Amino acid sequence: EVQLQASGGGLVQAGGSLRLSCAASGFTFDDYRIGWFRQAPGKEREGVSCISSSDGSTYYADSVKGRFTISSDNAKNTVYLQMNSLKPEDTAVYYCAAKLWATTLQLEPYEYDDWGQGTLVTVSS
Repeated sequence: EVQLQASGGGLVQAGGSLRLSCAASGFTFDDYRIGWFRQAPGKEREGVSCISSSDGSTYYADSVKGRFTISSDNAKNTVYLQMNSLKPEDTAVYYCAAKLWATTLQLEPYEYDDWGQGTLVTVSS
C-alpha cells in the first residue's frame, strides 16, 4: 500500500526558513513523481513544486520560485521541501502527493493519485 507522510510544519516568522519532509513507503522513488501542494483556508489547493525521482528534474510554481527548493533522498525514500524567505501568504496546510509512472512534471492536483495527510505551516508577520 502506498503511504505518504508529510512532516516538518510549524510556526515561523516572515523571512524565516522551514524544511518539510515527505516520507514514502510502498513504492520506490525511482518510479514516481512527487509533488508538494498547499491549501489555505477558503482557497483552492495549489501546486508548489514537484520532482521526478527517476532523473531528479524539478518544477516550481512562480509564487515560490527562487525561495523554495525541492530535493529527494532516494535511500531514505524521502522528499524535502526547503522553504526560505517565507511570507505570510505561504501559510497553508502542505501536502505531498505521488503519481506512479509519471512521464511529465505536473502541478495539478488531479494529476496525482496518492496523498499524505498534510502538515501545517504558519508564517507570522
